[in-house]
Amino acid sequence: HVLVMTATPIPRTLAMSIYGDLDISIIDELPPGRKEIKTVWRSDAHRLGVFKFIREEIEKGRQIYIVYPLINESEALDYKDLMDGYDSISRSFPAPEFQVSIVHGQMNAAAKAYEMDRFVNGKTQIMVATTVIEVGVNVPNASVMIIESAERFGLSQLHQLRGRVGRGAEQSFCILMSGNKLSQEGKTRLETMVASSDGFEIAEVDLKLRGPGDLMGTQQSGVLQLKIADIVKDADLLKKAREIAVTTLKSDPYLENSSNKPILLAYRALVKHKNIWNYIS
Repeated sequence: HVLVMTATPIPRTLAMSIYGDLDISIIDELPPGRKEIKTVWRSDAHRLGVFKFIREEIEKGRQIYIVYPLINESEALDYKDLMDGYDSISRSFPAPEFQVSIVHGQMNAAAKAYEMDRFVNGKTQIMVATTVIEVGVNVPNASVMIIESAERFGLSQLHQLRGRVGRGAEQSFCILMSGNKLSQEGKTRLETMVASSDGFEIAEVDLKLRGPGDLMGTQQSGVLQLKIADIVKDADLLKKAREIAVTTLKSDPYLENSSNKPILLAYRALVKHKNIWNYIS
């Protein structure tokens, strides 16, 4: 009765599929005429080379997204910010030869719509933005997604941002920019993005890094304290257990066979409690 569609499965969605709430169907083909997005990871030392590449793509008539994690500079966080980035991009790609749009969450709706329309209609070649462009933006002519301080973003968000390009027939690119000091988890996320474009493969790594979250609530990630099983290490065992459960219920839906009596007794004991999810193991 319910169909859930997603390009980027969050850890909780993947966990729910393991526990049988969702059956998985994977569409692993690109729409006709589209090419797989080439993803690379570059440090700040390669910035001049990246700018040269941007210029080459614009000369081909393409458009560019540059996404920042912060709007303004932060004393607490050592990440690239949009306002400083916008100034730098405007100096490197000066008017009137180049036109640059800017969009972020603190702008009013009319200003955002104006800037988005300019980019959609090809009046600007570069869109400097925060993650407000993560969903709902479709510009087939945009061929390059540059994500600044990419180590700051989660895997599902990186995958979602990458999906803003590759919507036309031309080859598209995603460039993950990072500083030199990265945590091991940050390195794993960026290496995963370079290695894979498969949403479920990326979600499996995300599940290992962040945990499955709350299966019955809204928390999308975090530790799930099961009594016995580990949802990552025991994934194959959990899938096998589910298959056996499905087979058992098909052959003996009311658990009337003597061999299934222990299961029936355990089930009756569990359903006396209001929330039996606490007893999953």
